[in-house]
Amino acid sequence: MATPSVADILDQHVTFSLEDIDRMYLNGYVPGLQSEGSVAYFLRKHRGAKMASSCLLEPISADFAKSVDRFVRDHRVDVVRFEKGQRKDDVTKERLAAFTKSDGVVYLGRAQEKMWTFRTEKRRNPKTGQTFPWLVRATAVVMQNYWYCVDEDFGPFFMKFGTYFPYPVKLCINGHEYLKRQLTKERIVFEALDNGILSCADPKRAQQIMDQLSTRKIEALFTRWLARLPQPFPAKDRSAGYQHQLSIFQAEFSLTQVFVLC
Repeated sequence: MATPSVADILDQHVTFSLEDIDRMYLNGYVPGLQSEGSVAYFLRKHRGAKMASSCLLEPISADFAKSVDRFVRDHRVDVVRFEKGQRKDDVTKERLAAFTKSDGVVYLGRAQEKMWTFRTEKRRNPKTGQTFPWLVRATAVVMQNYWYCVDEDFGPFFMKFGTYFPYPVKLCINGHEYLKRQLTKERIVFEALDNGILSCADPKRAQQIMDQLSTRKIEALFTRWLARLPQPFPAKDRSAGYQHQLSIFQAEFSLTQVFVLC
C-alpha cells in the first residue's frame, strides 16, 4: 500500500478545518496629539494656556491616576505589580480560572515600561538671547496599567494604558476566545483547546462567525471598554475630538486542521 502524501491526507482525512484570527494587537492613539506642534495647539488653543510646556501635562496625569485608584477601590479590583521576568500570561491564566463572571475586570496589572512622551527643552532666541520653552518628543520609563478583562462577546482580553501623556493604549484580543463565546451563545457544541477549538458540531457556522469578525465589532469592543474604564481625557477634551482611535500593530492568523488516518 502506497504511503499517503500530505496532499492526500489534507484532501481525504481532514475532519475539521478553521481559518481565523489568533491574536491581534492594536494601537490606541489620539491623532491630534502625535507631534510637538499638535500638543502645543492642544495646550494653548484648546486648554487656553499662555505657553506650551510639559509641566502643564502633569495635572492631567495626576487626575488620571486618581481616577484609576478610585475605580480600583470602588470596584474592589485586585492590583498586581508585575515583577521583572514574571510571565503575565501565567498570572492571568490563574486568575481567569478563578473568575466566575461572564463580563468584568479580572484584575489590574502594573509594570514599569518605556514609552514615548513629550518633555520641555529650554531654547534661546539667537537675536534677543532670551530663553523660551520648547516641546520635544522623548522617551521615559513610566507605569503601565494592564487591565485584564472578560467581555460578554469577546471573552478574555486586555487593554494596556500608558499613564503619561499622550496615554497610548494597546488592545489585545484573541479570535479563538471570540469564537468560543459566539458558539456558546448559539448553543453549538464544540471541544475547546487552550488556544483554539478541536471540533465543532457546525464547522460551517464556526467559519462564518470568524469571517464576520469585522473592524466595526472590534472598534465597538474598544469603545465599550473605554467608556467603562478610567480615561485620561475628560468629556470636554473628548467632545473636541481628543479621543483614542485604533490601528493594527500586529495580527496573527491561524489555520486549524484536524485529520484522522484510518
